[in-house]
Amino acid sequence: MVHMELSRIMISETSDHQIIVLKEKDGQRSFPIVIGLHEAWAIDRAVKGIPTPRPLTHDLLTNVITQLSDGVAKVEISDLRNNTFYAKIVINQNGNKLEVDSRPSDAIALAMQKNTPIYVAKKVLEEVCKWESS
Repeated sequence: MVHMELSRIMISETSDHQIIVLKEKDGQRSFPIVIGLHEAWAIDRAVKGIPTPRPLTHDLLTNVITQLSDGVAKVEISDLRNNTFYAKIVINQNGNKLEVDSRPSDAIALAMQKNTPIYVAKKVLEEVCKWESS
């Protein structure tokens, strides 16, 4: 796994497709992921520390995970199949590691709320870097 960080959020209110860019934490490689508008707003809000009067969906999920466990340990973008990224939310609960299947956008939205590390499988990073160089 390669440690990554969110480097850009590109939000367009006139499009259904938004873009986030992940960059290698101690390197130069980066790649975009197309996400939905609501997830982009959730990520942007978390990065900027903008509170809401009541918990929104990602806030609720973070609160539930925190109440039932030691919280989200990390998120992993674990696979790329048919141009679709797959992610896991890794939760520590009573000394056990739980892996929950997730869309990358939802996993990253949760990660941004608590400054949780983001990792990408080496094979995924190598594949997307091939796209970028062609």
